Amino acid sequence: MNVDELVRDTLRETAVDSVSVPAGFADRVLAVRRRRRSRRIAGTAAVTAAVIAVAVAVPLLDGGGDDVRPASEMNKSDIIGHPDQSPPRDLIAAGDTVLAAFSVSASVKQDNGDVIRTPTYGLLNQKTGKYEKTRKWAFLDVAPGSRTAAVLEQELPAKRIGLLDLITGKVDRWIPVDHGVGGVAFSPDGKRLVATTYAKNPDRYLADRPISVNGKKEPGPVPSRTGFTIVDVASGESDWHEVPLLKDEFGFPNMNTREDFDWSHDGSLVYSSTMSDAYGEYYDLDGGKVPAPDEKRITYVEAGISPDGKLAGGDFAGNGTDIAVAVNDARTGKRVAKLPAQQLLAWADNKRLIAWGCDPKKCSGKGEFRNQLLLVTVGTNKVVPLSDFRKASDDYPGRWSPIFSTR
Repeated sequence: MNVDELVRDTLRETAVDSVSVPAGFADRVLAVRRRRRSRRIAGTAAVTAAVIAVAVAVPLLDGGGDDVRPASEMNKSDIIGHPDQSPPRDLIAAGDTVLAAFSVSASVKQDNGDVIRTPTYGLLNQKTGKYEKTRKWAFLDVAPGSRTAAVLEQELPAKRIGLLDLITGKVDRWIPVDHGVGGVAFSPDGKRLVATTYAKNPDRYLADRPISVNGKKEPGPVPSRTGFTIVDVASGESDWHEVPLLKDEFGFPNMNTREDFDWSHDGSLVYSSTMSDAYGEYYDLDGGKVPAPDEKRITYVEAGISPDGKLAGGDFAGNGTDIAVAVNDARTGKRVAKLPAQQLLAWADNKRLIAWGCDPKKCSGKGEFRNQLLLVTVGTNKVVPLSDFRKASDDYPGRWSPIFSTR
């Protein structure tokens, strides 16, 4: 695709498209199917780095709380991109999906020599349509509609979960929990949270348990996950289920220090990844271990299954200089398409995905990749840049990672 074609395609895709967003607190506390697994970013995407004016102004809204319509609802443009911004400052969205937040992490040394991986979030302010920096929260997850975030306070494990209004910037209420929480995720129907419980801060690395990194001793991780709590959002009632630490044949923990639980596609199960099984372990909501469902083939891919359940984001599918990712049939796992991207992150609708793509000039496979958010289309391979190439800034001193939700 040349620059002229990319410009024409982008202008066509910026046509206004009405998006229906449910109203009310119960409706806006819905699910975000954000995957949290660490994956190898393989290869690069041959994308023309044209600066295209796809950004649409977001009106400034008056008032606050439930009397105010969120910026992501007010701006109904099908594509809202800012290919000149990284990290982004203004609302980014495509189809029914919005960049609700992004994060960077830094290793903060403690007085005793420990190190805590501490996040800085760029969180969407739904009153202004801009991302605002905050270091207040140790962990957060954003509900579709981007009106509510589940937040955990520093330092983990937390004893309560906050429900943060993204228009007022205030916590509507706190949900106390009996076991310390290190991560949270909304269920697909938005009625529940799965809260992963830990005995120690999963982001703290201990000086008295050092590991060797390139011949140098550094503070080491100490896995301490204890299980998961299912929280009813409306009532605040919760049930904790113990899950023993996974150990190898020698009795040592066989898992990362942070291994959060997430939801299966239909919300009937929860799962977490393991170091020994790429597809993870599944549990029912009563804490019983169960066989992995049919979706087990694709849960390691962040994009997951399409909204209509027919397609699934696939792994890297390039060969040689061909940079591509697969899109598979969600039922059979058979590849049905290849897209010119590097890593599939989220579905914008049933045919379009948001992905990382790479700057061709920096894609030799050596050193750090330079990549940006792209919107790619199944069937046409149409590519539209949504952000500038990922880089650090004075406000966000690190490579930022996106957190998606629905509008």
